[in-house]
Amino acid sequence: MHKERHSIENIGWLRAAVLGANDGIVSTASLLLGVAAANAAHGGILLAGIAGLVAGAMSMATGEYISVSSQADTERAALAEEQSELLSDYPGEYRELTSIYVHRGLDLALAKQVAEKLMAHDALGAHARDELGISSITTARPLQAALASALSFSVGALLPLLVAVLAPVAWTIPAIVVSALVSLGILGGVAARAGGAPIRPGIVRILFWSALAMAVSSGVGLLFGSALG
Repeated sequence: MHKERHSIENIGWLRAAVLGANDGIVSTASLLLGVAAANAAHGGILLAGIAGLVAGAMSMATGEYISVSSQADTERAALAEEQSELLSDYPGEYRELTSIYVHRGLDLALAKQVAEKLMAHDALGAHARDELGISSITTARPLQAALASALSFSVGALLPLLVAVLAPVAWTIPAIVVSALVSLGILGGVAARAGGAPIRPGIVRILFWSALAMAVSSGVGLLFGSALG
């Protein structure tokens, strides 16, 4: 049998992983830059980075789990409602599925035949896929999304933190900026390629918004550092 794999199959874990890694790099680098711009001691900069990594990973995992759980609850409710409609009005659901196939381009006779065969095989599955748009590819998986977000955030956050640890104190700010932008550019290209999207727009988009976030954070740190100093 011929079996194909498509980029859309990666959408669940890819979305969470890219979001987590991107947020880990951007938020931690921005935090480090803001604290460094405020003329904090090197130890204070590292402490802020570690705290940001831990808090960010927990926040990403919690937020992603709650968000995707809500999506899963909505899907379950929709499937339960559809199952109830199948039990109470099977002929009406058959006509509804037939109408969907007619609107997709099948002639009426063929649409009736397809609807009949699919409903005989798996009535709920047919309506879930073709009426509700729910399939095994897009089904919400809260725990998978939460773990992917937390892990990818931690991995992303480690990069600017390690740079802050290893770089000479005088070069901390430029080293963080350059390493963050390079890694974000690579991340944007990899994510675009894995998702089957154009690579250049993905890289430009992630670099622009990340650079803006780091610039704003540095400006805030500089402003408050001067005011409190």
